[in-house]
Amino acid sequence: MASIKQRPDGKWRARYRGPDGQEYAKHANLKRDAQTWLDEATAAMQAGTWVNPTTSKMTAGEWLDTWLAGYASNKPRTLRAAEVHAKLIRAKFGSRQLRTIRPSDVKAWTAELQKTYAPSYVYALHRRLSQILSDAVHDGVLVKNPCSRRTSPPAPKQKPYVATTEQVWALHDALKPGYRNVVLLGAFAGLRAGEMSALDIDDVDWESGVITPEVQHDDEDLKSDLSGTSIPIPLELAKMLRQNVGTRKVVPGVFGRGVTAYQLNRVWDEARVKVKGLPPGFRIHDLRHYFASMLIAAGLDVKVVQARMRHASATVTLNTYGHLWPDTDDTSRAAVAAVLGARKSPPSADSEGSSSDSAD
Repeated sequence: MASIKQRPDGKWRARYRGPDGQEYAKHANLKRDAQTWLDEATAAMQAGTWVNPTTSKMTAGEWLDTWLAGYASNKPRTLRAAEVHAKLIRAKFGSRQLRTIRPSDVKAWTAELQKTYAPSYVYALHRRLSQILSDAVHDGVLVKNPCSRRTSPPAPKQKPYVATTEQVWALHDALKPGYRNVVLLGAFAGLRAGEMSALDIDDVDWESGVITPEVQHDDEDLKSDLSGTSIPIPLELAKMLRQNVGTRKVVPGVFGRGVTAYQLNRVWDEARVKVKGLPPGFRIHDLRHYFASMLIAAGLDVKVVQARMRHASATVTLNTYGHLWPDTDDTSRAAVAAVLGARKSPPSADSEGSSSDSAD
């Protein structure tokens, strides 16, 4: 219901009932101004672009507070990453009204960030801003998200460094016995660093050869539900792991009581510099790349590799390791050539002609 009426003081009062069921009104000195306001609101409701007038002036900083409060239900590590991103977003757009942020503003911001941060981090920040503004649209405080593919910086296309087998064993030997299971768990079972440091002896079925991660370090939840998927390992690996376990932990450390993430990274950095050819910053996590490459070289298909890596989807696996699978051009050529080679020799043109003559 919409209407315009003149008040006793001579001003014009326009009012309507919004999609949320609430009544909204505006006073104007001129009837045409009141009518324009009402027409714009009516058109926005019909087009599905209506925004509550009381929240249309909300700043990015105010929305960030609301968004983070709702995001707090996520895992602590996930929330911390969002808070770091939100701090940088607030520094740039915090005082701006959401509705005033334009695609050109977003592109200028990412260009500015590229002077300080790595391309992969700038890409992640743009994705976070897009997520936050998309939720603002969903909540009805913003008409359209200014972030899109046009405003996004290029997606990073970094191929992971895959250590050689010699480098893997060199890392193993460079570590003290209480830490050597780090290499075995990462390179031959694909565990993440946080999972290694929290892995209890009871998380391994030593007789059957199965590892089932339960938590990460500091008793944090696993990265995802799939991270708790059981990992089959050969009994030879189980035997090697058992040689260096502690009283409770599979990675016992020097004193046998387990290790913190800080201790693990410190010991790793000391061992890494002793191995020739490894790139600077080679991480414990990079052992997973060796594990994936080993599975691919053995001929396992993408779904099996995804399951062993415990990725959320095969797309993640292909985006990360697609270049390691055999060349698809050569494979397709071989497939077609095999069919062509299997065909029996076709009848010659002369024999076809002779057949037709005899038929006449």
